[in-house]
Amino acid sequence: MKLDKFDREILRELQKDATVSMAELSQRVGLSHTPCWRRVKRMEADGIIKQKVTLLDNKKLNLGVSVFIYVTLKNHDGDSLTDFENAVQSIEEIVECHTTSGDKDYLLKVIVASIEEYEHLLKSKLTHLPLVDHLSSTFALKQVKNTTALPIKSQ
Repeated sequence: MKLDKFDREILRELQKDATVSMAELSQRVGLSHTPCWRRVKRMEADGIIKQKVTLLDNKKLNLGVSVFIYVTLKNHDGDSLTDFENAVQSIEEIVECHTTSGDKDYLLKVIVASIEEYEHLLKSKLTHLPLVDHLSSTFALKQVKNTTALPIKSQ
């Protein structure tokens, strides 16, 4: 889909604050209310705007431990990959799962309250994921940057 400068500006503004009123959004991007609303609805219908969510502070919720885990599978056939990908969906501590290039198959991001909680998760669930051959965990020491905003260029 072709996005013009108004569409891109709408997306940038919504990434900053999805609760902004349509009146305020239209004013910020320089459109009247109805054309702005139509653009937002079109981008929702086209799947560009997938959903609107509330971002939480994980540390204030006592979920201050972030772990990145490289996963290597025993097999790489289609069913094995599908089984693994379906299994990670049910583990709420896994907040991201990416297929990767190179000698590792997946990269997981896990958020938990403590190292002890991670150890329990590792022993009770992660090592039992389908066809896991090897897990390599790295603990984040400090979060330097965290954003959900995509870099939407002006063009």
